[in-house]
Amino acid sequence: MLPSKKPVSNGVRLLIVTQTVDKNSQVLGFFHRWIGEFAKQFEGISVICLFEGEHALPANVRVYSLGKESVPENSMIYHTFSRRISYVVRFWKLIWHLRHEYDSVLVHMNQEYVLLGVFPWKLMHKHMYMWRNHYAGSLFTRLAVAFSHKVFCTSKHSYTARFKKTVLMPVGIDTDMFHEDASLPRDARSILSLGRIAPSKHIDVLIEALHLLSRSASFTADIYGDALPQDAGYLEKLKRMVADYGLGKSVIFHGGVANHATPAVYRSHRIFVNTSQSGMYDKTMFEAAACGCFVLASSRDFAGLFGASGYFAEGDSKELAHKLEECLTAETSVGEGSRGIVSSHSLRELGKALAERMM
Repeated sequence: MLPSKKPVSNGVRLLIVTQTVDKNSQVLGFFHRWIGEFAKQFEGISVICLFEGEHALPANVRVYSLGKESVPENSMIYHTFSRRISYVVRFWKLIWHLRHEYDSVLVHMNQEYVLLGVFPWKLMHKHMYMWRNHYAGSLFTRLAVAFSHKVFCTSKHSYTARFKKTVLMPVGIDTDMFHEDASLPRDARSILSLGRIAPSKHIDVLIEALHLLSRSASFTADIYGDALPQDAGYLEKLKRMVADYGLGKSVIFHGGVANHATPAVYRSHRIFVNTSQSGMYDKTMFEAAACGCFVLASSRDFAGLFGASGYFAEGDSKELAHKLEECLTAETSVGEGSRGIVSSHSLRELGKALAERMM
């Protein structure tokens, strides 16, 4: 048997700072595969994370945790100020201890780590890069951008897209995992929402649309996702809406599922709905499209790629209801063009693009 070909690296040793390394995470499980892909492009990768769960990463990757996984969530010290200080101290110790193991730093989403690490990294002559994709920002965001060598995001409507040093990147979909499977049955009148339950996701707009749709069409709708403790009230509000509208038999709430288990969920539904506003550019839209769903989204970024047929205005439940009815009554499919778009935003393309920008 021929030996496997070693991926070509750009010679850079990379430190990644992220929130979670856990392939079973419902929200951040995708990043486990991102690290695996980046390992093909870089000489070596060190990862500092707040929470370390289960992972299986290449030999040139080392993971170091700040220790959040060692404290039970119901513990009195889980959210204490002293505990946060201990994370900061361990973070500073790690970036110094590992200083000979990395040349550049990529901070994923959490701008606070740029602000905490900027002075030691400047003293050590490390290039700092930040990945941040969100519609909102603050003075701290602007400071983190100012200290960063480059900033990466995927959405033209992200807060960070306005800066000259920002580079737009592929979304990063693992097309080896997310793809169609024609052998599996797909409910022709099924609607899906999948992702974290939070007010910023505007799932109430979907429920309003389903209420309007129920007057003229039959359907089943599944809402997958968990809410953070601070958003538990929003989840209860959504459930009350479903009950008040008499949608209990048509709309079912499910808990969150690990990212690696979501392809089967996408493949069993015909329509996927994402009600997040522009600037967030949820990967779920691309994952669903890759798995053969017809995607309806209020993201202007998504509409710019996939066309107006799948777009509805942010917060407009009436337009969404109309689009859903059209999808349920017409022959709609993703099509070859959409699959080509997803391919251009593959994880493989993201890995190559990131390595080129960090040489």
